Amino acid sequence: PFIGVSLVLMGMFVFYPLFRNIQISFSDYDVIGNSVNQYVGLRNYLQMFRNSKWQISLRNTLLYTLVTVPGQMFLGLLLACLIDRVSKGKNFFKVVTYLPVITSWVVASLIFKYLFTSGKAGLVNYVLLSLKVVSTPISWLQNEWTANLVLWLFGIWKGVGWVMVIYLAGLQLLPQDPLEAAVIDGCTGIKMIRYITIPLMKPTAFVCIFLAITESLNMFPLIMSLTNGGPGHASENISLYIYNEAFKSHRMGYASALAVILTIIMTIIAGLQMKLTREDAG
Repeated sequence: PFIGVSLVLMGMFVFYPLFRNIQISFSDYDVIGNSVNQYVGLRNYLQMFRNSKWQISLRNTLLYTLVTVPGQMFLGLLLACLIDRVSKGKNFFKVVTYLPVITSWVVASLIFKYLFTSGKAGLVNYVLLSLKVVSTPISWLQNEWTANLVLWLFGIWKGVGWVMVIYLAGLQLLPQDPLEAAVIDGCTGIKMIRYITIPLMKPTAFVCIFLAITESLNMFPLIMSLTNGGPGHASENISLYIYNEAFKSHRMGYASALAVILTIIMTIIAGLQMKLTREDAG
């Protein structure tokens, strides 16, 4: 009975929407009338490869992943190792590091908007001008690459806390025999982390990387609240592009095709992660 209830709920809220979305992706769908005007075959799928906005959103999504995931992994492991070695105030440092994770997206985006405000009013511009690093204020959110840079910094800052928590839990579960043997052999500091800690942390790292990549492909709240895809569509990612096509341009069939492609990408990443995890365990 318990499995049956779960299957019914999954059918209603997972499988039916999934297959309904696939069906809509092959059609010209009328959002207002909630009906299919006509089936267009693969036209929606072929259209995305000729659409410059899709190419920009795909580029931004890949760049965001390539920058934020390694940043979160490196800083998260570094903070976890430092906190693990602290004798006093360990809980304080964990709370401070994890605080950005539980901070509201809207509140955090308002903070970053203030920090990177154009002109002398922005704190970052004020500091850079005071230190004479730049001679004129930078329009952070009005330029294509500086806007993406702000998003990358935001993503690393927002996500490094939960990576730290997962790594810290993994560090506390490491077998002590290899660590003690390494200390006896004179392996300490950076060498201990590089040659002993990191290899033992591979299963934990796989989980962190998979979750971070999955999250980076769907950073709708971050971009929606901070740049709204601007300037123009220069910082738009795949999830925001899908939203705009579905609910602003009312091209539900095209948006459904985009969602199918995004689902396929995430499924491939999940499959690769599971395969690598099994190979590592073997």
